[in-house]
Formats: sequence, C-alpha cells, structure tokens
Amino acid sequence: MRNLRQFMLLVMTVSLVTFTSCSSDDDGGAPGSAGSGVLAAKVDGTSFQSLEISSSATVANGGQNLIIIASNSDGNAFAFTILGYDGVGTYPLGGGANIFNSGSYTETDVDLNNPQNSTTEIWQAPYDDTMVGEFRVSEETDTKVIGTFEFTCKNVNGDQSVKTITEGSFNLNKQVN
Repeated sequence: MRNLRQFMLLVMTVSLVTFTSCSSDDDGGAPGSAGSGVLAAKVDGTSFQSLEISSSATVANGGQNLIIIASNSDGNAFAFTILGYDGVGTYPLGGGANIFNSGSYTETDVDLNNPQNSTTEIWQAPYDDTMVGEFRVSEETDTKVIGTFEFTCKNVNGDQSVKTITEGSFNLNKQVN
C-alpha cells in the first residue's frame, strides 16, 4: 500500500510539472508599445523611433521569409531577415550553424558640407555562433505585422563595439511579395 501511495504521488507530481511547464514560447508574446506603422527600441538606453514612411514588413518567398526595414530622420535604421518565417512565433537571432535569422542596427553620419565624407557603421547580429537575442511576432493580419525584439549586435567591420538593443517593438504595415 505504501508503494502505491508513493507511486501515485510520483505520477501526480510528474503530471503537475508536465502540464505547468508546457506553455509554448511560440505564441510570440505581447505586442509591444510601438505606434501604428513604426518600429521603436532603445539602443544602449537611447530611444529610437522610425518614420512610418520609411518602415515596412515584407513577407516574401511564398510567405517563408520576413524582411523588416525601419529608419528614422537621423540616418539610423534597423533591418531584420527571418528565414523560415511561419507567422506568429519566436525566432532566435543566432544560436548555432542552423539559424539564419539576422538583425542589424545602422548609424549613418551625413556630412552635408562634403557628402563623400559621410560614414555608415553597421552593428549586426548574430556575430558569432551564440544566441544573441530574440525576434517575436505576436500578431499578423492581412495589413500588419506586430511584435517585439531584443538583441546585442557587434560592429564587426569597424571598431568591434557592441550595442545592446532593448524594449524593441514594431507595428508595421505589411507587404506581400
């Protein structure tokens, strides 16, 4: 009888752990706080918000890829490429040889006196084989793609500096190619 009670306790414990730990991370999470048509984030603690006119989410290659481009009037921009896109869900940035999703942050410094002296620095993710962040789509409609992101990125072709992107969210107009 004692063995049966211990066995039942074990079964109940395993069942409880199984049912409470099976929440899916593929739901894409909360939608974030970006206004309609824009992408917003903090870059090393400094706020960034794109312009609606220069921000879009394109679902391409028969719905298998998601490409996001969003820039502001200061010459700064974000770009994301999600390969193997499957709608609402969480997509890792980095984490091994089989993950091809990428994100980048770009700063362009335009020299109005001599435009040829303008400079562009690009911080990219992933920059090695470790997972450096996540890109989450919480909602996709016929006209919008909405979600959140955070990641670290490195200026691999420049000074090797690393930027931390936090509180990223997007509510972008959707195009289909």
